[in-house]
Amino acid sequence: MSLVINHNLMAQNATRNLSTAYGALATSTRRLSSGLRIGTAADDAAGLAVRELMRADIAALNQGVRNANDAISLIQTADGALGVIDEKLIRMKELAEQAATGTYTSDQRIIIDSEYQAMASEITRIANATDFNGIYLLNGNLSGSTHDGTAMASTGKLKVHFGTANDCAEDYYYIQIGTCTASALGFRGGSSTSGTTEAEYVAEHNLTIIYPQNVSISSVDIYNNSPQSVQDQFDRSVDSNMYSDASNNYYIFARTTSGDLHVLRGDSSNNYISDTNLSGSSSASSISTQELAQQALITVKNAIISKDKIRANLGALQNRLENTISNLQIQAENLQAAESRISDVDVATEMTEFVRQQILTQAAVAMLSQANSLPRMALQLMG
Repeated sequence: MSLVINHNLMAQNATRNLSTAYGALATSTRRLSSGLRIGTAADDAAGLAVRELMRADIAALNQGVRNANDAISLIQTADGALGVIDEKLIRMKELAEQAATGTYTSDQRIIIDSEYQAMASEITRIANATDFNGIYLLNGNLSGSTHDGTAMASTGKLKVHFGTANDCAEDYYYIQIGTCTASALGFRGGSSTSGTTEAEYVAEHNLTIIYPQNVSISSVDIYNNSPQSVQDQFDRSVDSNMYSDASNNYYIFARTTSGDLHVLRGDSSNNYISDTNLSGSSSASSISTQELAQQALITVKNAIISKDKIRANLGALQNRLENTISNLQIQAENLQAAESRISDVDVATEMTEFVRQQILTQAAVAMLSQANSLPRMALQLMG
């Protein structure tokens, strides 16, 4: 190599090596200080894309766990209220048993009946007042067989979403809670003897007629799916009207052999839910006579069974949600481990690289200093 003074090629080479080593040293310093192998897209473009998708799924899964926990809290709220309703039904059974015996006078039965009516009214109050975060649970709000979330306020059964996508087989399921008011359980509130007409009941519950008239009760699935003791009381020769409500529950109005007007209520699958006597003197609404009290024993028993079915369903849903939470937590944990392997820096490996680049940087600085002084040798020849 010629000795020249216009260009210092050795210094340029040392400078380039210093720049390369110093840049690598800066990268190692950034990785060690942040703990991330991928700090920018330039570090690993493909790895960055995979990591961000994983981070989004991890965040969604953790929120899904919180959603499932909220659903458990909702179920526990409903179950707690049903536990109180259970106590009221047991007391009503006790009162009906007391009034059914012949050792009480009519005045005493009226006194017993007043507490019976109060218990029925309290059941309705509890059902109408029980809510979780503004969502009413036992008044029929969640009793629908379908879910509609297109409006600002969802209707029908409650959708619990916990997955990262929108697949009905993987990412969500529904909570459906039957109506638990006194009338839904087979009781009529109050002690009035005037009764309720079909038109009044339809207006009160906002029902829509689906069969105008002349429907034989024996051809209706709700009737055929009801207990035999319920079926036996109706006059099958009298045609009936059928209705539905906003939650797709079905109603059939029919007369008993004694002339009382009843409404049979069923779900969207035509499964029997309850039988309510709309006439004034009914076993569902009063125990003011010995005969009514004896009939009320069956009514209360059926109400307890209906309530227990709802509680059993809620208990099964709570257990399912708890298992879902365990699965989501395991899934999030494994996904976090995979994301860590892609994103996080291996400290031991990176520290080795840091020391290497540090030595190279120090050597390049030393050699650049030497290279900068070499052209001075030309002055000795010129002097």
